[in-house]
Amino acid sequence: MSTSKLVICALFAALIAVLAQFAVPIPFSPVPLTGQVIGVMIAGALLGSRAGVLSITAYLTLGAAGAPVFSLGRGGIYMLTGPGGGYLWGFIPAVYLIGWIVERFNSSQKLAISLAMFLGLVVIYLCGSIQLGLIMRYSPEQVFIVGVLPFIPLDLLKIALSVFLYSHIKNSLSKNRLSHIINS
Repeated sequence: MSTSKLVICALFAALIAVLAQFAVPIPFSPVPLTGQVIGVMIAGALLGSRAGVLSITAYLTLGAAGAPVFSLGRGGIYMLTGPGGGYLWGFIPAVYLIGWIVERFNSSQKLAISLAMFLGLVVIYLCGSIQLGLIMRYSPEQVFIVGVLPFIPLDLLKIALSVFLYSHIKNSLSKNRLSHIINS
């Protein structure tokens, strides 16, 4: 992997850390609403499966080491092992899946990008729900009510925003003959 690609991966890890600070606690859920998913989706679509996973792994490693990169300025291993940790772990398979789909299908088709991001979101929900249910001893219905349902409307808007941003970033890179940075 080229040095420029590694720098882009680090920048995406930083972007996700910044987006995590746009967080709103939900009174009845141990999981807040955050902006992280936008960064994860764009990282997968723009960087691809391997570099996307590297970016997310760097982000999670920083957070596990105690850097305040998770929602509401928190850090530490508890964030990965606590009730909301499954959502964070879910970023890894989600970014890989998004990148894999974009790499194999036409990355300029907004429908394919939207579908990839939606499937990535489903993976995040699945990973998060499993850990939330196990740690909190919630039934599947309780997990759905506190760990999925309140997030769906905003997360669908995040997909639309992510597709829009991805398209504009990709077009801007192409127009300025910088596509090689993400394609290397």
